[in-house]
Amino acid sequence: MAKTLGVPKKIVVVGSSNTDMVIKTPRQPKPGETIIGGEFFMAAGGKGANQAVAAARAGGDVYFVARVGEDVFGRQSLDGFIRDGIHIENIVQDKSAASGVALIIVAADGENSIAVASGANARLGIEDILRAKRIIASSSIVLMQLESPLETVIEAAEVASAAGVPVILNPAPAQVLGDEILRRVSYLTPNKTEAEIMTGITLITKADLAKAADNLLEKGMKGVLITLGPKGVYVATREKKEVVPAFDVTPVDTTAAGDAFNGALAVALAEGRSLFDAARFGNAAAAIATTKLGAQPSLPFRKDIERLTAS
Repeated sequence: MAKTLGVPKKIVVVGSSNTDMVIKTPRQPKPGETIIGGEFFMAAGGKGANQAVAAARAGGDVYFVARVGEDVFGRQSLDGFIRDGIHIENIVQDKSAASGVALIIVAADGENSIAVASGANARLGIEDILRAKRIIASSSIVLMQLESPLETVIEAAEVASAAGVPVILNPAPAQVLGDEILRRVSYLTPNKTEAEIMTGITLITKADLAKAADNLLEKGMKGVLITLGPKGVYVATREKKEVVPAFDVTPVDTTAAGDAFNGALAVALAEGRSLFDAARFGNAAAAIATTKLGAQPSLPFRKDIERLTAS
């Protein structure tokens, strides 16, 4: 766990853990096409695990609620979490399902395509949330995504909301969400595509972004952060809307950039920074993550994030 000023804030991440099998190719293959000569490597991944590691390296005291298989991939994942100082007592080794696996193609321009076999992630259930209820209720912030069953995410949001704990929801993979969960979310962090799916609004202009943000803010959340890749993040509250610019880097692999953003954002908000300052901290983490291959191997440590924000 990275060193911070004062006592690190307790952050609970609920979500998925995968092993990423990555092939780096000159470009994305077309449907039905085979590309020869790619470079292969494996790395720890999964949106929940990525965000937990990102938050730990950014300075949070992270508790991860998840399921992995009772297999070599699951054991490797647990070892990695321990190395990053993540509390693993709420991670179940499931005897009935394999660990999650993601197959990723990364093109030379850094863009990627991903297919996921969820495995044990699909068995993360309400009972897992109830076992972690005390940890969730005593945390500074809860961070979640949508690679876990939706009813599990809703239960975690309800537990956090009842305890007055802010909830960050990264709505990925994209799907339409009902008010049952959105009214319990404090901060929503969709990318452009996810925001379009959730609101039905095509996002072309800044006015479109404002309309989509207002549509989501009406659900009762405090802030909406629409990530725009190299253009930064559109941050909206009821009082203020602005684009927080991205940091200028040369991308190599964008696989975990969004996860880096969300993990660092959670830490910054838990530490009491304003939403706009927290978004800048998250942008720095995301920028650094794009400069290295792999999901968790690319996630930056706090000293690197602070160095970039100070530059």
